[in-house]
Amino acid sequence: MDTLVDNLDLWSGALANTVLLFFVSGLMALVLGFVVGAMRVSPVPIARAVGTAYVNLVRNTPLTLIFFFFALGFPALGVADLSYTTLAILALGFYTATYVAEALRSGINTVPVGQAEAARAIGLSFGQVMTLVVLPQAVRSVVPPMMSVLIALLKNTTVAAGFSVFELGAMRANLSERGEPAMVVLLWIAAFFVVMVLLLSWLQRTLETRWKVIR
Repeated sequence: MDTLVDNLDLWSGALANTVLLFFVSGLMALVLGFVVGAMRVSPVPIARAVGTAYVNLVRNTPLTLIFFFFALGFPALGVADLSYTTLAILALGFYTATYVAEALRSGINTVPVGQAEAARAIGLSFGQVMTLVVLPQAVRSVVPPMMSVLIALLKNTTVAAGFSVFELGAMRANLSERGEPAMVVLLWIAAFFVVMVLLLSWLQRTLETRWKVIR
């Protein structure tokens, strides 16, 4: 307990940054993932091709290499001078969006084709069919896999510690300089992540129960 209490300044900052990384990159992943997921089932060949290429390329690239690109390659482009935290958010969001897109695509495939065809028959555009007919049903069916993606994202935030981002994954190195035992620090880090994952699991059960009633 002393390891936690005596270093509350570091723990609070690290936890806040972990939560920041998770929420902002998660929001980015959801928005980008929904766009890519829609492209993957689009009737426009070029949209499907771009969506497929993006998913296959990024999803099959190790996350560490994605981080290296944003941490080293992105600044070399001279587009903007961004902090390592911002670059970590971009890397996490860019990578996780591929899994969001595939989870959403699996949900879209559960919606009967006849419903989309009926919607198009009454004059709705592809965008209207997706937003008014398909996605509301698809989202309900992908709550478990989508939450698994978000849980994986939460744990992936620790990769940012290797790229000069101060978050929970960096606590062992920081507290070792204060003479704290490494194993105790690692156990506290694990405890924080267990609590956060349990909160996400509770949210999953809540959403499943609510949307099962609505359905």
